[in-house]
Amino acid sequence: MTKIVLAARLQDMRSPAPPAARGDDTTAPRRYVLNGHAVTAPALAGGLHLVATPIGNLRDITLRALEVLAAADVIACEDTRITRRLLDHYGIATSLTPYHDHNAVQARPKLIARLGAGAAVALVSDAGTPLVSDPGYKLVREAQAAGIAVTALPGPSAVLAAIAVSGMPTDRFLFDGFLPAKENARRARIAELARLPATLVLFESGPRIGATLADLAHGLGVREAAICRELTKLHEEVRRGELASLAKHYEGDAERRGEFVIVIAPAADADAPADVDALLRAALARLSVKEAVAEVAAVTGEPRRAVYQRALSLAKEDGDG
Repeated sequence: MTKIVLAARLQDMRSPAPPAARGDDTTAPRRYVLNGHAVTAPALAGGLHLVATPIGNLRDITLRALEVLAAADVIACEDTRITRRLLDHYGIATSLTPYHDHNAVQARPKLIARLGAGAAVALVSDAGTPLVSDPGYKLVREAQAAGIAVTALPGPSAVLAAIAVSGMPTDRFLFDGFLPAKENARRARIAELARLPATLVLFESGPRIGATLADLAHGLGVREAAICRELTKLHEEVRRGELASLAKHYEGDAERRGEFVIVIAPAADADAPADVDALLRAALARLSVKEAVAEVAAVTGEPRRAVYQRALSLAKEDGDG
C-alpha cells in the first residue's frame, strides 16, 4: 500500500478582498475582485444558474462562475456562512438565501416566484457541483416545469477529481453517494454493488470511514481502492491499496478528520454472471417484492418474470427455514 501526500497551493485567505457595496440596491455596481483588481461583471439574463464552486482551494473557480455570482440577483446556497467566505474572498456582495434539505419545501416556492418575475438566481452547494448529493434537483425540475431557463456552469467536482487521481479505470464508473449509516442497510447496499462492472465512487465522513471500509472489504472481496481525503486542501492525501488493508489502517489512529471519497476498482470477474439470489436477498431486506424484482432485473439484465419467480422461491425457502 502506498501513500501520496500532495503539496497544497492554497492562497492566503487571511486578507479577503473588500466586498463592494451592494445590499438590495439593484443599481449598485456588480463586481468581483481578481488579483487585487475590481472587475465589473457583465449583465446576467434571468433564470436559474447552477454554479460549481471550489471543493477546497478557493482558486479552483472559473471566471464565468465569478461573473455569474457577482451579477446574480440572489445566490441560493446550503450554508450562508460557507458561501459568504467564498464571496468575501472575491469581493462579491450579492445577497444570499439559504436553500437546503431542511427548508427546501418552504424556500422553493419563493425562489420559483422570483425566477418567474425575471430574476437571475444562482444556485450553489457548499462545495463542488450543485445537485450532486444536495437537494437542488427539485428546484431545477420545478423551474423547468415553469418554463424558466436553467443553465449549468461546469467546474470543480470531488467525484471527478477523485477518479482522476485514483488510478482506477475511468471508462465506466458509478457514483453512489453516501452508503446507509446503519450496518445492515449498508451491507445490503454493498451486496447490490458487488457485481456491477464499473469503478465505484462513494462519499464518506471521517467517523464512519473505518466501519464502511470494513464492510466494503467483506462484501466486495479483494479489490484495489483509493481513499482520497481533503482533495485540493492543505492536507490532501490519496492512499491506495486493497480494501482489506485500507480497512485495517483506518481501524486504528489514522487521520479521520475531513471529507473522504472512496474509489474502488471493478471486480476482476465483473463480467461473470451476477448472483441473482444474493442481490434479491439484499433488495428484499429493504424493499417490497415488486420493487426488489424491478431493481434486480435492472441491475442484472435478467427477465423480470424469471427474477420474480426466483424471489417467490427465496421467500418460500426462507419461510421454511
